[in-house]
Amino acid sequence: MTSGRSRTAPLQEHIDRAIEDLLASFPEPDQLAPDERRGIIARYTVVLEGNFIYWMTAAYLSGASGEAHSIIQDNLLEEVRDNHPGMLRKFAIAAHAVPTDSDALAVYRNLHNVRLFVGRLAGPKIVLMMAFFEGFITRFMPYLAELARRQGSAEYEYTDVHGVCDVVHTQELFRAVDAELTLMPAPLPPATELLEGVGLLRTLIENIVHHS
Repeated sequence: MTSGRSRTAPLQEHIDRAIEDLLASFPEPDQLAPDERRGIIARYTVVLEGNFIYWMTAAYLSGASGEAHSIIQDNLLEEVRDNHPGMLRKFAIAAHAVPTDSDALAVYRNLHNVRLFVGRLAGPKIVLMMAFFEGFITRFMPYLAELARRQGSAEYEYTDVHGVCDVVHTQELFRAVDAELTLMPAPLPPATELLEGVGLLRTLIENIVHHS
């Protein structure tokens, strides 16, 4: 019988490498002009503020296991109860980075691609994508906070909270992934297929930071 660790380990390793590669590709904050820093914060806000809870809800709706439902429900409860979208909006306002129409248009195509993927409600793939997203967010917070600091902000509630809570969320979501994979018939799909959403979201994150 395949253990949970051996099922998810290659997927976790791929996701860890993807996060490391993303972070290594980002420009140093001190090399960015004020408008470039503002743009990164604004585009990040466009993507997260209106989509994170929606995508996590899709993970809940598409999940088949009781364990995944319980884990994702706890995550959603925290997001809604503690008003994380409002926390992010306050962060963007303090950094003088409230999103504009141009910021929304800059990420529209890649954001649309992720939304189409999420709309297919493919349980394990969406849960994996959200595990990647949580893992990325936790490690991105120091960079995002530094961008805001250089924009003259002293508002760090969003980055402080997500630099801590998303570590636990990531670990829990990998448990949810394992629970979902346990219910799938053998043999499991290849990793490249399971990681489809991770690839789409990675492209969107590159779009946020590099505006490309």
